[in-house]
Amino acid sequence: MLKFASALAFAACLFSFPASPEGLVTVRELSYDMALVMATTAIERCRSQGFKVGVSVVDRGGHVLVTLRDHGAAHHTIELAQRKAYTSRVFRQSTRAFSQRLLDNPISRGLGTTSGVIATLGGLPIKLGDETIGGIGVSGAPGGENDEACAQAGIDKVAAELK
Repeated sequence: MLKFASALAFAACLFSFPASPEGLVTVRELSYDMALVMATTAIERCRSQGFKVGVSVVDRGGHVLVTLRDHGAAHHTIELAQRKAYTSRVFRQSTRAFSQRLLDNPISRGLGTTSGVIATLGGLPIKLGDETIGGIGVSGAPGGENDEACAQAGIDKVAAELK
């Protein structure tokens, strides 16, 4: 019985958390509803220019919240959009800046081989002030600049809520 009580006391010490507020972390998350508005807006922007695209929005952990593919967009646009969104979130910068980083710094080139990462235009970080809370990626428009512009339209739609 003494061994059981000792083991129980040891386990309680291992799994106890501070009772003070310093033991808690407040995290602001990107909501599904906001992600859906951004993705829908990005598709509408691209559609208005005759582009058929896929869009993906990821949360702070790089997990997909929303992925949409416009009618007629190629299947591969989904994977590329997800990778662009993930890259922007993980590196807290646009995929344009990430691509340039790899070109400018040979030591950074290994980052381009990280699973899920892609160095091409069309991904933007979603920021709440200076804090990166997600990423949006668009793929399928001709030229990465058009993908990026559609992604920016999605962020612009909710900009007032990201302050």
